[in-house]
Amino acid sequence: MSILSKENILLNQQLNSKTEAIKAAGKILVEKGYVKAEYIEEMLKREEITSTYMGNFIAIPHGTENAKSSVIESGLSVVQVPDGVDFGGGNIVKILIGIAGKNNEHLDILSKIAIVCSEEENVEKLVQAKSEDEILHIFNEVN
Repeated sequence: MSILSKENILLNQQLNSKTEAIKAAGKILVEKGYVKAEYIEEMLKREEITSTYMGNFIAIPHGTENAKSSVIESGLSVVQVPDGVDFGGGNIVKILIGIAGKNNEHLDILSKIAIVCSEEENVEKLVQAKSEDEILHIFNEVN
């Protein structure tokens, strides 16, 4: 996945709330030039509509339909929270994958994420990873 690079990965984060976690994932997308700053607000709105918690300690925060105009190019961010952050209802998230898709590229991106994250072993590796390279390696194994 070439839309994910070392600079888009935050390891070993301590986050106190779902909002803080989503903002952390969104901030990377903004700083790396994938999206305009208002995309983060759309990520928070999306979370109000329906949780982006996917199960298996994974959340995939992304913007609403209205956020499409804020996307400059497709990109991913990964935020590792080994101690977890509560997404409500007892749903604990240890890996956040922020996503911004240009046109319909997000569908391809989501399918790759789903393949990686459907394996509990891969999720455990993501949670335990000590370097950005380890995380990149896990995602790059999927073609």
